[in-house]
Amino acid sequence: MKTPAGLEVLVLLALVVAVLVGTTVYARRRSDGGGGRTVVRCREGHLYTTIWIPGVSFKSVRLGRYRWQYCPVGRHWTMVTPVQDDELTPRERELAAAHHDRRVP
Repeated sequence: MKTPAGLEVLVLLALVVAVLVGTTVYARRRSDGGGGRTVVRCREGHLYTTIWIPGVSFKSVRLGRYRWQYCPVGRHWTMVTPVQDDELTPRERELAAAHHDRRVP
């Protein structure tokens, strides 16, 4: 049984919207939710703060719940993800606050 091409396009569009909404909700839960300074961890374990606005990225490439971004601590390009404040020790919060990425030019 054949389906109309328009229906296939609508299903694909609905799937794309669902993925975008899902990743935005996840990112808001992992970050402070306000799009401000957020502590992130790179794949090598470095912690720093960055401006994390769910659904928007000017200095990184969004890949689902991760972002490909420059790590100012290790001075390398890597995948980063937000870290919830309650997952950090006081020392880790201090380290993250001491390292910031660059502002958007």
